[in-house]
Amino acid sequence: MAQGFLCRRDTRWSEGRKKDLGWLYSKVPAAAAGVYTTNQFQAAPTKLTKQTVNLDHQLQAVVMNSANANSCTGPQGLVNAKTMQHLAAKKLGLTDQLVGVASTGIIGEPLPMDKITNGISQLSLTKSAAVTEAVLTTDKHPKSISVQFEFNNEPVIVTGFAKGSGMIHPKMATMLGFVTTDAKIDGVALQQLLNQQVDETFNQITVDGDTSTNDMVLVLANGMAQTSPVTADPAGYALFAAAFHQVLSFLAKSIAKDGEGATKLVEADVLHAYNHDEAQMVAKAIVGSNLVKAAIFGEDPNWGRLMGAIGQTKAHLDTNHVDVWLNDQPVVKDSQAYLIDPQVVASHLHENQVNVKVDLHNGKALGQAWGCDLTYQYVKINASYHN
Repeated sequence: MAQGFLCRRDTRWSEGRKKDLGWLYSKVPAAAAGVYTTNQFQAAPTKLTKQTVNLDHQLQAVVMNSANANSCTGPQGLVNAKTMQHLAAKKLGLTDQLVGVASTGIIGEPLPMDKITNGISQLSLTKSAAVTEAVLTTDKHPKSISVQFEFNNEPVIVTGFAKGSGMIHPKMATMLGFVTTDAKIDGVALQQLLNQQVDETFNQITVDGDTSTNDMVLVLANGMAQTSPVTADPAGYALFAAAFHQVLSFLAKSIAKDGEGATKLVEADVLHAYNHDEAQMVAKAIVGSNLVKAAIFGEDPNWGRLMGAIGQTKAHLDTNHVDVWLNDQPVVKDSQAYLIDPQVVASHLHENQVNVKVDLHNGKALGQAWGCDLTYQYVKINASYHN
């Protein structure tokens, strides 16, 4: 964890479905940046946190809960989100405007405010890695990473954790992500960097093509590292941006790998596209295709599904010269079958990570996206989510 930050998952505030509260806290006010779901039914805590961050790009704490999204809950939902914000601020001795709120879980059910109030009253200012579990829903694993680099001969730390397993098709977001750093950087510069890097990481993952009502990525930078501002030195900024990208990329891939019911991480690499946007588009189309995802689950070397996914995009294509590899095994050359035994190709799909590489031979741009296979377990999980 970066210097000056405390975090905690303290309580199970109800029986039955896992219901947890947690928080992040900085010893000093931190520069803050956020990206938020583009779903039109944006949840109350997401709206409130966006408004709070946009006031002056500062936060000092975030309170979070799982099991209840506080989304599609009418005017009372916003009242309840503000109550969470106020209770946490009072507990920490802060103004409400320094506290963000994050919720995830069932949509459409009112927050049980008696339990929330009791839970917040029990939260303590200590440091615990268990905060990564406070926002899990159908996730199988917590997702966290910490990266350190040296600037001005002093250590600077960037730490992140995230939740996400279903409703993953960010535009932003369909997940919760929290990044803390002790780097010195102002809120506007932090927001610009987050916007740029989210497009290359979280917005390039998909599990099921559904964009949630809730979630977001928040970044807090408290400046407690004993260095000059990273934006004052191009080399320092490059180091910070690289560490920041490493954290976001790891969390994005971890979410894709932990997709509901998933058994395989799918990575798509697109080469020689007409431009970067088209490269990203093709990569995202591959990992988002249900037919491709099902074939990879069944370890079926049906490369025609890949060609279908590529061809339905608006990318510029030379349809006579597209090459495809599955885990480095060539399967398509010049848009036709590469002569090889299908069983040999299938053997390359037994691994728990499948790389699809596509060469469009139509430019210099590269693209990358991540997803997972589509399994029977995904249907089972989502057929009984309320239970």
